[in-house]
Amino acid sequence: MYRKSPDKPLSRRRAAPRFAVRTIAVLALLGLWQAVAMALDNPSFIPAPKAVWDRLLLLSTTHDGIRGYSGSLLIEHLGVSLRRILIGSAIGVAGGLVLGVVLGTVPWIRIVAEPVVTFVRALPPLAYFSLLIIWFGIDETPKLWLLAIAALPPVAVATAAAVHGAPTDLVEAAKALGASRRHVIQDVVLPSALPEIFTGVRLAVGIAYSSVVAAETVNGVPGIGGMVRDAQRYLQTDVVVVGLFAIGISGLLIDGLLRVAEKRLIPWRGRS
Repeated sequence: MYRKSPDKPLSRRRAAPRFAVRTIAVLALLGLWQAVAMALDNPSFIPAPKAVWDRLLLLSTTHDGIRGYSGSLLIEHLGVSLRRILIGSAIGVAGGLVLGVVLGTVPWIRIVAEPVVTFVRALPPLAYFSLLIIWFGIDETPKLWLLAIAALPPVAVATAAAVHGAPTDLVEAAKALGASRRHVIQDVVLPSALPEIFTGVRLAVGIAYSSVVAAETVNGVPGIGGMVRDAQRYLQTDVVVVGLFAIGISGLLIDGLLRVAEKRLIPWRGRS
């Protein structure tokens, strides 16, 4: 006899107190923020929540003939940065997937190239951004290359480890059935490696997102990172805080979308 699974009602019952706890935590942080701002009484150091909210409204509208910040609305600054992140992350993820598969399947290439990937992963973005500017100028190209280089190593490392650790019995069984090397990689190795690969993709997008401020240090307006850097020069702390909130909240939304995509594309993750 068919019996309806209680999983969904149970998950909903668990979600309600979780939402309440998070709401209380946010309100407590806002209260602490307000208390610290009032105690210091220095808007250039810590602006009050209301000052940040008022600045958010100004950055999102045209007021007294001033349109947003430097002629662009907040959503426009964010849109430019998201486009850069999307393109840079796509290039980095694609390159990381190809490199990771090669590193995981060709031992001598892994021996030669793995230290290089680790070396690049250890470099902070600003360390090589100056070199990219010398090579490509100050327009979009060095920004995209910076984000791509920042996103490539996590995907390459995760893919290489997952591919190298593919179940040996499945690989041998596929070979025994006459599968070619390409089909073994395509039909056995990659599906088993997808969960780890997707973890690398999420890390790569997060690293690219955190690098956007570095990417937009030069000629980055419009752009949310460029807006933050420009406001910092003029001690506009409320603008900086608005920009940081915009980056953080949009980053949470993007990671949430990646989680949903992961559940749909890899439904077998976590199941035996």
